[in-house]
Amino acid sequence: MIGELAEGGRAILLISSELPELISLCDRVLVMSEGRLTADLARGEATQESIMQAAVPRGVTPAVAA
Repeated sequence: MIGELAEGGRAILLISSELPELISLCDRVLVMSEGRLTADLARGEATQESIMQAAVPRGVTPAVAA
């Protein structure tokens, strides 16, 4: 349904914390952190890593699974 609306020329605003869903559905991903826009990623640039890097406040190191 979202794809059909987008193909019809409609803009879709999708807010989600499900990164695989965002990456598969969106042509562009905007990331906000602490009330500020921290990244504007095109489809080819939007990876789970790039989104998380932009979402984590500066000076904070994201946890990494061992």
